[in-house]
Amino acid sequence: MLNVQNIDLYYGASQALRQVSLSARAGAVSCVLGRNGVGKTSLLSAIIGFQPVRSGMIEWEGTNITRKITYDRAAAGIAFVPQGREIFPMLTVEENLKTGFAAISRKMRAIPDEIFELFPVLGDMLQRRGGDLSGGQQQQLAIARALVTRPRLLLLDEPTEGIQPSIIKDIGAVIRKLRERGDMAIVLVEQYFDFARELADDYVVLDRGEVVMHGTAADMVEADVRRHLTV
Repeated sequence: MLNVQNIDLYYGASQALRQVSLSARAGAVSCVLGRNGVGKTSLLSAIIGFQPVRSGMIEWEGTNITRKITYDRAAAGIAFVPQGREIFPMLTVEENLKTGFAAISRKMRAIPDEIFELFPVLGDMLQRRGGDLSGGQQQQLAIARALVTRPRLLLLDEPTEGIQPSIIKDIGAVIRKLRERGDMAIVLVEQYFDFARELADDYVVLDRGEVVMHGTAADMVEADVRRHLTV
């Protein structure tokens, strides 16, 4: 289980997160909602270790990882799919997938068959360069690359951004399958309310770096949440 407790994060003198808390458990999707610039990506950056927190604690599977470096967090079963995908355009699909091997032991360094069950299109494009794929295919590749590490915590930063509706539907189906396995916690950062509502078990809403709403999906009041998503 992931337990983020009252973290503060700064960029220089500018405070990006104020006393933010979040939890995520295996077999569930925890959604982080909010407008652009309210701290959603900063929260994921803190969890994966890209940005240090000034105060508070990040606990994963009972271990305090607040001061651990990113590599150690990845080795502990945390995977991150960044906003904008950030695949390697000059590498083939297969080579992109194999970049996930860096965080896992040598005996685990094989691409699981499940990857191609979840993303059949990638199996047909293994020797194509990542830069030749469509935006939706690149997003699927970015998620697949994260899954190569066999994570127990998957962090997804706006996977629907700039993606055609048919691929959004496919990505939603993949997230559901991963949740149904019951052995992975998923944190989903999203602005697209309908997509988040369909997938969320729990949610938090950020505004100006603070949690302004939180609860279970069953308790979510659409009008109240949407008020914090519109400009």
